Amino acid sequence: MRMVDIIAKKRDGNTLSREEIHFFIEGYVKGEIPDYQASALAMAILFRGMTNEEIAILTDEMQHSGEVMDLSTIKGVKVDKHSTGGVGDKTSLVLCPMVAACGAKVAKMSGRGLGHTGGTLDKLESIPGLSVQESDEEFIRQVNKVGLAIIGQTQDLVPADKKLYALRDVTATVDSIPLIASSVMSKKLASGSDTILLDVTFGEGAFMKDIDSARDLARIMVDIGNSLGRNTQAVLSDMNEPLGCAVGNALEVEEAISALHGNGPKDLMELCYTCGSIMLTQAGLAKTEQDARGQLERAVKSGQAFKCFINMVEQEGGDISYLLNPSEFKKADHIVDVISSKEGFISRINALEIGEASMRLGAGRETLDDVIDPSAGIILHKKVGDYIHFGDVLCEIHTCKDESEYKPVIEQIRHAYEYVDVPVNVHPVVWEVVK
Repeated sequence: MRMVDIIAKKRDGNTLSREEIHFFIEGYVKGEIPDYQASALAMAILFRGMTNEEIAILTDEMQHSGEVMDLSTIKGVKVDKHSTGGVGDKTSLVLCPMVAACGAKVAKMSGRGLGHTGGTLDKLESIPGLSVQESDEEFIRQVNKVGLAIIGQTQDLVPADKKLYALRDVTATVDSIPLIASSVMSKKLASGSDTILLDVTFGEGAFMKDIDSARDLARIMVDIGNSLGRNTQAVLSDMNEPLGCAVGNALEVEEAISALHGNGPKDLMELCYTCGSIMLTQAGLAKTEQDARGQLERAVKSGQAFKCFINMVEQEGGDISYLLNPSEFKKADHIVDVISSKEGFISRINALEIGEASMRLGAGRETLDDVIDPSAGIILHKKVGDYIHFGDVLCEIHTCKDESEYKPVIEQIRHAYEYVDVPVNVHPVVWEVVK
């Protein structure tokens, strides 16, 4: 078998066999297939696509390219969730403790942020002392002990994805649904949970810009998970404006703490309750989503959800005094109000521009080597649908950068807002569920 023949076959729009996909993945991971041939195949897939069966095979081969977690020693149903990313997306920090407090075992491996999307690990690491690196044994022991762990992906998990993702990033082949789906699902499947919930975001601040492409991606990933023996569902959530009010690492942790006390922004709470209800029914811990939602609301009201978060942070070395007294988080050198120069009903807050502005303030990274400032970010004071007068505070920026650096960012933020003279119909945060 020759790699050049596999490239030509896909270039001509034909279907690759399991043997051919296995040959490619195994050879690429071993270094026997060079980057230039892998790039050629990725470009052929981008243009020609793949059948659902091809995508499932590619996912399965990538999943088994390295370590596959064995979570059989964890007692109970293991649940996992994944978001395709967005601005202000601190959902895992709220949702996972809520679900764990209701009896599910949440064994989650997360990633870091790149560009305008914040990573769950970066947010957690803004808690002093916390480490997201654990051995497999420590990971399993923690989930058995407190019901919840969110850690970094191990180096041996899905090495094929690590190599392919880096290659796609520099060869303009990121925008391929088969490659996106196989990347996400290979990691989730290799992580070993029994059920998977996918939060597929769409809109200005998401990777998928419209609901149709998000639905296509969700459908493929759900089909992959179910065909490979995992109970998989997805929600389609709106990321046209930032989720919640906080954008930035420590700022989002503080908002997550408020949410775990039942005081989070309406859109964040609704997304967490919807996702959590699905996760509990997937795990067989509730007969209906209405029953599941009741369990989640009681877990928040009783303080059990927050207690789960505290237990997880403590197990991972974090200083829980910051959770009990969030005012202890280090504040940015400059906290500056952004004043509205217009008035009317806010019809749009461009999440992408807010995310990029937050990154420029120090809250994100353009390259993997960039150092994040945990205190940096943006707090929105108004959301879509709110009326704002001339001179009102739109939001506040938090940064340690000099005035000469943050002043242009303020103008970028103002540009992200649009206004109309009549009341605005505010869309729900969750649009659809894909099963």
